Formats: sequence, C-alpha cells, structure tokens
Amino acid sequence: MRPSDTTITTPADPASGGTAATGARTGSGGLRPDQDAIGEWRRLRERLAHSDRAASAAALAALAAGIRRTVIGTISGAGLGHAGGDLSVTDILATLYGAVLRVDPADPDWPERDRFILSKGHCSVALYTTLTTCGFFPAERLRTFAAPLSPLSGHPSRRAVPGVETSTGPLGHGLPVGVGVAVGLRLRGSAARTVVVLGDGELQEGSNWEAAMTAGHRKLASLTAVVDRNGLQQGARTSATNGLEPLADKWRAFGWEAVEVDGHDHLALLDAVTAPRAGRPRCVIARTVKGRGVSFMEDRVEWHHRVPDPEQTRLALEELR
Repeated sequence: MRPSDTTITTPADPASGGTAATGARTGSGGLRPDQDAIGEWRRLRERLAHSDRAASAAALAALAAGIRRTVIGTISGAGLGHAGGDLSVTDILATLYGAVLRVDPADPDWPERDRFILSKGHCSVALYTTLTTCGFFPAERLRTFAAPLSPLSGHPSRRAVPGVETSTGPLGHGLPVGVGVAVGLRLRGSAARTVVVLGDGELQEGSNWEAAMTAGHRKLASLTAVVDRNGLQQGARTSATNGLEPLADKWRAFGWEAVEVDGHDHLALLDAVTAPRAGRPRCVIARTVKGRGVSFMEDRVEWHHRVPDPEQTRLALEELR
C-alpha cells in the first residue's frame, strides 16, 4: 500500500499519534471520541501503511470479523436491524476505514477529511460498529442502538453521530448528496475524496442515475461509488424486481470508470478504490453475499430485515469466530 492512501496528513498527523487542532464534533446524543480506540486505530493504519499484501489482508480480515460479531450482538440485543445487508457491506467498510479513508476520529469535522456516505442507511449497525473501531465514539454505546432517545437510531443521523456525513435512510439520496459534496470540495480546491456506498436495490431509484450523469459530465475524479452487489433487496432478488445488468456498462455509459471485484476480497477492494484515476469518477461493483459469514443467513432474502433469536445469535457468533 502507498502511505498516501493510508495516512492522514494534517499539520499534526492523527495517523501517527498527533492531535488535531480543532475540537471534535459531539452529536446531540453526547457521543464523544474514545481515545483508546483512536490509538488502536492509528496503530493499525500505521502497520497497514508498511505491511506486505498478505499481512494487510490478514489485518483487514480480522477487523471485518470483529465488526461482524459486534453487528450480530448489537442487532440481537436491540431486537431490530438489517443483519443480512450489514454483513454483506462489512468488508467494504473495513477496507475503507482500515486502509483508505483519510479521517480523524478525534476531529470528525477536520476540513480536509475524506467524505464517506452510506447511502444504504438501513445498514447503520455496520457503520456504527465500524465508527467505534476507529474511536469516533465508545463501543459500549452500541448497546443503546434503537433505544428511545438514543443517537444511534435505525438510520444514521449527521446531527447525532460523529463521523456521519449526511443523514440517510430513504434510498437514492446518498449518491446525489455525494456528487454535490464532490463538486463543493473541487470548488474549494480540496484534495479530499468522496466515497459513497450504495445498495444494488436502490439503483432502481432514478435519482442515482441523474447524479451519475452529472458526475460523469463534470468528470468528478475524486468521487467513488461502491455498489454492495448482493443481488437481494427487501422481499425479492433485484433481478426479479428490476433487472440491473449489464450494470458496469451502464455506469460506463454515464461517463464513469467501472470495475467489478469480489466484495469480500479486501485487497481487491483496496486496489479498485485506490488505483490511479483517468479523470473520471469510478464505480466499484463489489459482488457480495447477503448475510456473509453466517450459513443460515447467506443469500437468504428473509434476512434483509430479521432479528436472530438467542439460539440463532449463539450459532452465528460461533460461525463468526
């Protein structure tokens, strides 16, 4: 990996243990940085910046495994969540936060941070868990997920959760916002990148294709869209609802680069996101499995929105060791 892809560069470099100059944004729920977790995350980033590919793959796999276990425990405890989609997007989130995004958990509003938007906002537990591994807020706050007045609601809120760039939930909104963010950063002369993760089912929303057309026209090379292509949506397969293929060709027709990768291969994801640009936005179509890692959830449509009972939770955690 190139250090420039894994290291935050601020006047006091957070990735190497420095402290950002400005204060952390605290959400309305009182979520504050976890300094111990921030230290661990910075050490991980430093190791990844100097690791060979095999060691990098192992470290990212371990990070993703921990996220998956916490996701299952959090959803089971809350009695609410989207386990299937959370597990399919986990490797994407682990790769981005473990080795790509230039962010500072001690200063969520650092002006030169990369902007990350989870357009498939119903998979908030995977995002919240990932944010805790970076130290944006303490992991014990996950126990309040979906509780009355908790900042950790079923869909992420920018006003409540540090590290969340825009509130998402209604599908088809994340990419249009991401295009606007990328345009704004360009106007400011910022080198910050914008990454949007979308569900494949939400690509049936026309707003995404209006945004894609705009991004292609403006040649927003700082913008990356990652599609969590697990082939399932609420109630059915995407192919039964509204066929999306040939998906890569559609993105190319709108002026984007498009690559297809195994969405559970961390190094393939890393290469796809960080490869040099040819002056255009890039779409990474990440082929994933809904419910990845839990045999009775994998590729099962009913786990789009279903909560494991205590025995299923036990079995899932055993499989995710």
